[in-house]
Amino acid sequence: MKRNTFLASLCTLAAVPFFGFSNFQKLATRNRKGFKVSAGEGRIHGHIKLKGVNANILDLKIPGSDTDGGLAIFEQTSISQGKGTPLHIHHFQDEVFYVIEGSYKFQVGSDHYFLTSGDNIFLPRKVPHAWTQVSEKGKMNVIFQPAGKMENFFLTIAALNHEPSREEMAKVFADNEMEVVGPPLSID
Repeated sequence: MKRNTFLASLCTLAAVPFFGFSNFQKLATRNRKGFKVSAGEGRIHGHIKLKGVNANILDLKIPGSDTDGGLAIFEQTSISQGKGTPLHIHHFQDEVFYVIEGSYKFQVGSDHYFLTSGDNIFLPRKVPHAWTQVSEKGKMNVIFQPAGKMENFFLTIAALNHEPSREEMAKVFADNEMEVVGPPLSID
């Protein structure tokens, strides 16, 4: 009896590495070297010029590929006064905005916030949210945790050769694990 218990325990312990191997492999092969991304530059893709909800410019500072999908950080140069995002939900990511310059209006759930330089806001996953640019110009850092498909979302919008319709934008949102649930915010 003790021998059977021992053999069963041994088989169970032997199987554990197989279940956790993919995570272990990611950690073992992850880039362990730091890097610098200079002001006004993106780590990859150059300046991502958006079309659709606004015409802002994004620089990918920390891609999800550098964090095994755990995090992505973008710097957004805002040049679309009175424009922002439709009310939408991220199903799998939390979002943090840090306003570097300018002013913005945010909605998170049913709450409304006015942010200016130095302010941060946290937008939890699965909670409807939107923002709009109030000032003529602005700049924000946008952090997604985990990175999810946000890089693909922005690249898809930038690659469009036309101004997308609301229906097209809703599809691009859905294809990238988000859902449009309402209109954009006004600056009133």
